[in-house]
Amino acid sequence: MSQSTSSPFTGRIGLLAPSSNTTVEPEFYRALPEGVTLHTARLPIITVTPESIGKMADSLDVESKLLASADVDVIILGATAPSFLKGLGYDREVSDRITRVTGKPATTTSTALLEAFKTLGISRIALGSAYSPEVNDICAKFIEANGIKVVAKDGLNVIDNLQIGRLDVQTAYDLGKKVDCPEAQAIVLACTNWKSMAIIERLEQDLGKPVLSTSQVSIWGALKKIGYTGSIAGFGKLLRTFAAAQAKAA
Repeated sequence: MSQSTSSPFTGRIGLLAPSSNTTVEPEFYRALPEGVTLHTARLPIITVTPESIGKMADSLDVESKLLASADVDVIILGATAPSFLKGLGYDREVSDRITRVTGKPATTTSTALLEAFKTLGISRIALGSAYSPEVNDICAKFIEANGIKVVAKDGLNVIDNLQIGRLDVQTAYDLGKKVDCPEAQAIVLACTNWKSMAIIERLEQDLGKPVLSTSQVSIWGALKKIGYTGSIAGFGKLLRTFAAAQAKAA
């Protein structure tokens, strides 16, 4: 990875994606700056239940090592539920495990979400997800265990991950508006297989507050790990003000 005034920023992001996820890669492709490439490995999951989410970690070491062999600069677990499943600190445990077996810097979607809260000064959120009530509650408990108040939440109650990937992006906009309330400083749209990036700007303008999708924060978190300090337009405040947010976080 490199960046200078005379040459464009370059880097390689290694993405661990759920095997049935058809959304996170296209959303990364649309937002990544020129010179940053994406390289993907997959962790098995078909249905989004606590049991199947837990089993994804069984192949974490093998798939992480395969990504590392592409000489990526960072590895991100680009899946929300597997990085919050076991509560406070589990996201960091997963990152540490990836780094231990690969020697590469690592992060997760959940870690990036928590860092985005800190960077934007957010302490109260409204949560919308594609998840079942059971998985949505686990997500909310993880967020609250990290000191962020979830003032409202709702989910689409979709368990089949392929079906989640087929949901129209308008469903993210509609649920984001539905869960919004005056107490919420930001809206979180959770599930990297749920199309959301295309409506973030419109939803932010309509609600007058930041909107954080888990694909968006994954892109931000991975780029932050490799030292990117540019600005990415079209996908919400977090990516648009990347350089200023990076400086504030430092």
